[in-house]
Amino acid sequence: MVLDFPLSVVAAPLLSFFISFFSILWLVRRKAGWVLDYPNSRSLHSVPVSRIGGLGLLFGVITTWLCFSIVIPIAIWAGIGLLVVISLIDDVWHAPVWCRFLIHCIVSAGFSMALLLDIYGWVMVLCVAMAIVGMSNLYNFMDGSDGLAGGMTVIGFGYYGLIAYLAGNTDFAVVNFSIAAAAVAFLLHNFHPARIFLGDVGAIPLGFLAAALGILGWMDNLWSMWVPLLVFSPFITDSTVTLIKRLLRGKRIWQAHCEHYYQRMVQNGFGHRNTALFAYGLMLAAGASAVWASGQDPAVQCWVAVLWGGCYLLLMFVSDWNQKYYSNRE
Repeated sequence: MVLDFPLSVVAAPLLSFFISFFSILWLVRRKAGWVLDYPNSRSLHSVPVSRIGGLGLLFGVITTWLCFSIVIPIAIWAGIGLLVVISLIDDVWHAPVWCRFLIHCIVSAGFSMALLLDIYGWVMVLCVAMAIVGMSNLYNFMDGSDGLAGGMTVIGFGYYGLIAYLAGNTDFAVVNFSIAAAAVAFLLHNFHPARIFLGDVGAIPLGFLAAALGILGWMDNLWSMWVPLLVFSPFITDSTVTLIKRLLRGKRIWQAHCEHYYQRMVQNGFGHRNTALFAYGLMLAAGASAVWASGQDPAVQCWVAVLWGGCYLLLMFVSDWNQKYYSNRE
């Protein structure tokens, strides 16, 4: 990466913020009917909303990376490009599930083979590729409530940048701070009541970046593998548990639904704002523990992960009990 002055830590995120903010504002004002997300029985919104806000966010990030001559693996550039194309096609014309999944697998496998094959072998390549496919899609699953995915993007990539900066890797910090700043710009348009959504074109590439940059940070010895898992653990836990429960009930996991814990919180009266703020609090706490644990012994890191697992189990138990209680009253 070619960045020779510390001013980039401030200048790059500012540029990313302003480009993204005005790009998304332009998309909001166009209100093109062919990219509107119309409410249905599974929606949490009641009026049509544009669903390609991710284009403006990514435009700000990529433009900033180019302006600051940031060098990242070609597998990431290629992955973003392919995912943006297939996701935009899906947002506009609804691409077949098999086609989207195939591209996701190609991107994930390409990244894993390019960076990991010569060092770690095929088993690691397969595991990482599956994890990237999963993260790309679960990020999309969690983009269903105003301000949720946008705020989590700010926090998640903000923590990536903070840890990289504290470790002395200014270049990698700028990569992540640029994404976080663009997400702040998006959040100003997306916090309840949202005027625009990320859409697949934003959520899928961001999920890919969350996993890919997490792997790069691990390979550069900036953090242990626990850190990305902890930082994005609210996303990962909600999506994974919900998908497992749907699988056990014999439902199609690729179909849209409203069974995620965050969706139930909104529907049960917690509302978009409170749900988003609660998720922010969880992610800030999980990320802070990840920053602290990254400098500790592996045994301590494992215990931190176990404690968070227990915390999530308790929260899910309370949510499930609450759901059954009010269902029985009705």
